[in-house]
Amino acid sequence: MPLHPQRTIAELKELRALTEDANGAQRVAWTDTWLKAREWFTSKLQGLPVEDHYDAAGNRWVTLAGESPQALILGSHLDSVPNGGWLDGALGVMAALEVLRRFAGEFNGRPPLTIRLVDFADEEGARFGRSLFGSSAFAGTASIAADRNRADRDGVTLEAALRRCGYDVEAIGDAQRERAHAAAYLELHIEQGPILERQGLPLAVVLGTKGVERHAVTFHGQEAHSGSTPMTSRRDALAAAAKLALEIRPIARQYPDAVCTMGSVKTFPGIVTAVVGRCEATLDQRDLDAAVLADMFGAAKAASRRFAAEEGCSVEWSRIWSIEPIPFHPALIGFGEETIRELDFHPQRLPSGPLHDAAEVSRAGIPTVMMFVQSLGGISHNKIEDTSPEHLELAVQAFDRLASKTADWILRQTQTQ
Repeated sequence: MPLHPQRTIAELKELRALTEDANGAQRVAWTDTWLKAREWFTSKLQGLPVEDHYDAAGNRWVTLAGESPQALILGSHLDSVPNGGWLDGALGVMAALEVLRRFAGEFNGRPPLTIRLVDFADEEGARFGRSLFGSSAFAGTASIAADRNRADRDGVTLEAALRRCGYDVEAIGDAQRERAHAAAYLELHIEQGPILERQGLPLAVVLGTKGVERHAVTFHGQEAHSGSTPMTSRRDALAAAAKLALEIRPIARQYPDAVCTMGSVKTFPGIVTAVVGRCEATLDQRDLDAAVLADMFGAAKAASRRFAAEEGCSVEWSRIWSIEPIPFHPALIGFGEETIRELDFHPQRLPSGPLHDAAEVSRAGIPTVMMFVQSLGGISHNKIEDTSPEHLELAVQAFDRLASKTADWILRQTQTQ
């Protein structure tokens, strides 16, 4: 079966029609729409000589057994953020399926090494704030004690959501069993940024992912009547949080690649006639350098204490999640560059600011690399997210070439052991 990149685009459009509404993609992990997407994917496996199962953390594994048990893993995630785009995550899964089909056809169902497709569960962390859930369970970096009681905006815990989908949070560590014979991992993703479009390039090889510090910051003030409390007597928790939201911008601008975001704020009691007595915010900080991350965290924490004192409040910090900067494998980066050159384009190298499952796989010691394809307007996590059809076709072709180069590399290494 030859490679058919146009089929990947058609299937992505089919998935979009099935799982989006007027506001965009709604494949949030552990929801009915996400489960519907996974059921739809099952239909795409019909006729393929593969084994298909879910692990203890909800990751899906589709295995094309080869002459060697050494496995080349290809994948990404089908889940989306609320009101998301049609390509984020899904492109990587569907391109991986097309490459698996090509291996199955070329080698009559028995390639020289094993090819595995993975659809990692809950990469986005959109509902519970815990990104890379399934891939961290696979990598052995899951934090069950911290994660089990995370709750969504309706008060449903992560533990309960998993149970509803048939998974026991206590058992997610068993997903590590899937690492047996894992020889390399490849992931294709849209860039989610503007650099490739600005440079007029379709593709890039990814050097690694930026480290992330993610914290909950809670300011405590005093609830009071908004009409009768003088401005000079207020202990307004929202005012302190607002100052911090502005201060993180100059903190980040001290470093060329750093970013800081306060992406959510909740106020209590949350009514127009009351001064805010408690304000819960989240802070996300990212950079390629661990020292820069530490400096930004220290600066933000010191600033929060200063602003809390100015507003007569107190402040508490708790770490939601963190991950160190993750470099990808030099040999696989080289294969990515070769692939892009063979397609007559400049082999742009980029770091990834967004998180990806590839980071957790790399943390597990498995050689890993990603490829990016251009994002129109640099927009992602939005219903207008898009990539031109010709670039999507080119990306599938490039990903297939990268997979072949990596498979040959794995086989050479196996023969020398």
